Amino acid sequence: MFATSVFLASLLCAVALPGFTPLEQGPQGGTVLSGVLPGTERPGFVYLPPHYDEASRYPVVYLLHGMPGSPGEYLAGIRLAAYADDGIAAGRIRPFIAVAPAAGPSRDYNGEWAGPLETEVMQDVIPWVDTELSTIPDRRGRIIAGLSAGGFGAADIGLRNNRSFGTIISWSGYFHPLRDGPFRKAPAAELEANDPRALASEYRSYLFARHVRFFVSSGPAHSHWFGPQETVDFARELRGLGLPVTTFYYSQKQGEWQAQFDAGLDWALAS
Repeated sequence: MFATSVFLASLLCAVALPGFTPLEQGPQGGTVLSGVLPGTERPGFVYLPPHYDEASRYPVVYLLHGMPGSPGEYLAGIRLAAYADDGIAAGRIRPFIAVAPAAGPSRDYNGEWAGPLETEVMQDVIPWVDTELSTIPDRRGRIIAGLSAGGFGAADIGLRNNRSFGTIISWSGYFHPLRDGPFRKAPAAELEANDPRALASEYRSYLFARHVRFFVSSGPAHSHWFGPQETVDFARELRGLGLPVTTFYYSQKQGEWQAQFDAGLDWALAS
């Protein structure tokens, strides 16, 4: 009986979000829907919490995946639906919506969440989400977060569009633009315009006045391009600017992504 009611709930959610179909159920009735988000080229997903109600307003977590990769890393490597459903049911975190767009034409795309992908997120995905779903449609209700290359993207997009986000989260990310994707042949001025360290300094007064929050974390090194020290250094720079930053470090490789994800969203969505 319970399984039937959950399935019917997922169908109702699917009807409320045209073009999306049920993909996964959480243990408490939350629903993951799959579909191609506006401006993107391949399927991403939307998580709706248990008892999603259009009469309520929900914060939205925008989840950027690593490169190369796909939004599926938040469902397979990280158990988003189980984490969210159980945390909401326990009263540990607020009910929320999660939106995970896909970067590039295939999971082999190995670039950056910048340039055309920033445009997709800001001009296509977010306006669509605020139109189709019952969101808190301003920076107070928007969290941008990402893993690895997605962590760079969250910091870069979040800082470049700091009037749109109140919370920026980077899990094992990096904080300087790599010479790939849209930055492969970029001039120095473009690189600086997408450097989270320079952006934090440039927009410090606004970020401080609007109480924009940061969560940066790391596990063991997983790339030869950067390591945990980059997260340590960025956190130190933020503190030096007087900006609020929470840090989390996980020493073991096994389980590092789930541990960072849980810690970041527990902090961001604390009820």
